[in-house]
Amino acid sequence: MSDFDNSGFIRAHLRPAPLALVPEIRLYQAHPGSGLARLGDAPPYWAHAWAGGVALARHLLDHPGLVRGHRVLDLGAGSGLVGIAAALAGAPSVTCAEIDAAGRAAIGLNAALNGVDVTLSAEDMLEGPVPDADLVLVGDLFYDPDLADRVSLFLARCHAAGRAALIGDPGRAFLPQSLLRHVASYPIRDFGEGPDGPTRPGGVFVFKAFG
Repeated sequence: MSDFDNSGFIRAHLRPAPLALVPEIRLYQAHPGSGLARLGDAPPYWAHAWAGGVALARHLLDHPGLVRGHRVLDLGAGSGLVGIAAALAGAPSVTCAEIDAAGRAAIGLNAALNGVDVTLSAEDMLEGPVPDADLVLVGDLFYDPDLADRVSLFLARCHAAGRAALIGDPGRAFLPQSLLRHVASYPIRDFGEGPDGPTRPGGVFVFKAFG
């Protein structure tokens, strides 16, 4: 897929639209006619606004002091929603880390759509050194047991190095509740549930580390 025009495909087949809980932000979003299968076998996580990311984005916009003046890393950024919210809330530096090339294309388009600048990284941050950031943001990465373990260990290393972390999650099966302190909840619908689907509490947590 190296010669495929991800940005062109996204502009042609996805629709820019605001989010129900975060109307300040517009994203290119999937719809039934998007034809996302043409982008390959990787699940197009970046084409949807995940519930945990929506809750965390809402929290950042409501509490801009959390990011103002801080270097921010949006880990596993997907659509870039959380990083864009951080930039709109006043973060002077936002890095969106996303290993999927189509996801990085979507982040670039979504950032431009919302009039903010972010830095894109293709690096697998979970395997590298502690990032040069003051605050790590994690929107909805605890849906898989192996990934949840890797993210928890990464956040523990960040915590030991003095980096803070905020997590948004609707209570997925592998959320490490014992490592987190709950700070807020927002009524959200997960993607795929439709505009009339049930809402659930989307939690925002501070990572407090092991022990």
